[in-house]
Amino acid sequence: MIYIFDLDDTLYDERQYVESGFKAVARFAKQQWGLNEQDSLKSMIGILDNEGRGAVFNRWLALFNLDSKTNIKRCLSVYRMHQPDINMPEAHSELLHRLPKPLYLVTDGNKIVQHNKVKALGIEPLFKRVFITHRFGTRHAKPSIHCFEIIKQTEDCAWHDMVYIGDNPAKDFVNLNKLGMHTVRVLTGVHRDVPAKKGFDASVVINSLLQLKGAFSR
Repeated sequence: MIYIFDLDDTLYDERQYVESGFKAVARFAKQQWGLNEQDSLKSMIGILDNEGRGAVFNRWLALFNLDSKTNIKRCLSVYRMHQPDINMPEAHSELLHRLPKPLYLVTDGNKIVQHNKVKALGIEPLFKRVFITHRFGTRHAKPSIHCFEIIKQTEDCAWHDMVYIGDNPAKDFVNLNKLGMHTVRVLTGVHRDVPAKKGFDASVVINSLLQLKGAFSR
């Protein structure tokens, strides 16, 4: 079995990255506008928890009449370009080391952001190849099967010889299910309680990545 993993909220808790980015923006705001760093961080986290991720910087900067398009873009750039302070559970690292090789990673998102996450986690050596889908154009982001087709050709295997482990039922599994590929949904992160549309959920659902062990064999 060829194991292919998603990144955010599958291998590590993406909330870590979000808060790491907020800290970077809070430091930037202190330097640029003299805003209190801890108060800024607390405010951004509060907006996130109460209103979601859509307009955190807009809402926070508006408190100080600083919510110009230029300032929002500057904060967004700091967020995306910062070197994240994130980590993966040791048990997840041990699992990746124990699984049969090769392993692959397929993740959506901004090319620089996702690269920095992989670098910060120190996990690239564990994978034969890391696919950041946006490097191939946003049209090849999931649910596109483009990167999975490359893996299939590289390994010269059948679809049923591959398994994708992810967390988002809106995009991670639907097209892979149609091909007969094994799919595993981990009930973690922001999508853990999201009901899946018919045909969109994984063929196997687990509560923890550690439950993957023994679920598939060669």
